[in-house]
Amino acid sequence: MYKLGQRIIIMSDLFEQTLPVGEYGYIIAYDRNADNAFDYVIRVPKANRNFYVPAADIELEEVLIKQEVDRLEREALIDFALATHNAELFHRIMNGGEEPLQEEDVEGEPQTREEFIRQVHLKAWI
Repeated sequence: MYKLGQRIIIMSDLFEQTLPVGEYGYIIAYDRNADNAFDYVIRVPKANRNFYVPAADIELEEVLIKQEVDRLEREALIDFALATHNAELFHRIMNGGEEPLQEEDVEGEPQTREEFIRQVHLKAWI
């Protein structure tokens, strides 16, 4: 539940009440009526109106900014990994931060020359 006075962004208009989607507003009251579908009363300064909205229609501005920063950081790391041909970093980013699985020979046999060259070419291609 959001606090009174928090700055929010209107994300959708589920009940088609002509909400200004994409605009910011402030939470000015809770709607505590259990029979009502609306959760909050918000004030939108640009529209100079108050709206009743469900919780699904709004999102905190801080949360949206954090999501955008995380997305930009991930894209920058991917670009850096591709520019420097850093396959380990690229795989770590694409796997969500998990360590890449290391391929180990179960039988402990030494690699053949052809297998070694194939792996080197594969890593050089990435």
